[in-house]
Amino acid sequence: MKISVSFIKSKYNEKETIKLIDKTDADYLHVDIMDGKFVEAKNYSFKQIEKLVKYTTKKLDVHLMCENPSKFIKDYALLNTEYLTFHLEAVKNPSDIINEIHSYGIKCGISIKPSTSVQSLMPYINDIEQVLVMSVEPGEGGQEFMTDVATKIDQLKEINTNFIVSVDGGINDETINYVRNADMVVSGSYICQSDNYQKQINNLRT
Repeated sequence: MKISVSFIKSKYNEKETIKLIDKTDADYLHVDIMDGKFVEAKNYSFKQIEKLVKYTTKKLDVHLMCENPSKFIKDYALLNTEYLTFHLEAVKNPSDIINEIHSYGIKCGISIKPSTSVQSLMPYINDIEQVLVMSVEPGEGGQEFMTDVATKIDQLKEINTNFIVSVDGGINDETINYVRNADMVVSGSYICQSDNYQKQINNLRT
């Protein structure tokens, strides 16, 4: 199982947090971008992220919690981005967004909220490289994990196509047991509010 680490909830400032993540064997640095429209919170500008990611050699797993993902795609394509993920609920033209992301040679992901069905992904499922299943409501770190999302993982894993299933929200050494069937998990506060990032990552992997 791969681990993507989110740095928005930490004991340290973003620069120090990212440096600590970089010293671990985490697979990705998870970058959450919130626009204050699709979700209430608004966080980093592109210029802020551009400065911060200079402190990591990790590939980026970018999660756009944004009403208009097209506004952000070109900028994040300039970084060391492997996955660029947008929310199905945020757009009317998912296929256009998928094509735009792919035009930059970047893997495309679609994220779904806890209330959104797997069935709603079906028209696009063969065209993407990641499905990001939210196990909390998007927009705020440190929320409690919703156990019923485990069924979505199972449904997605039964589909024979070339995407990974990732889970984001409330992931810790207990809730990980609900999502062992996933290919990747996103964990933030469980890792970044600890004193030993690598130990916490090891706990998730085992």
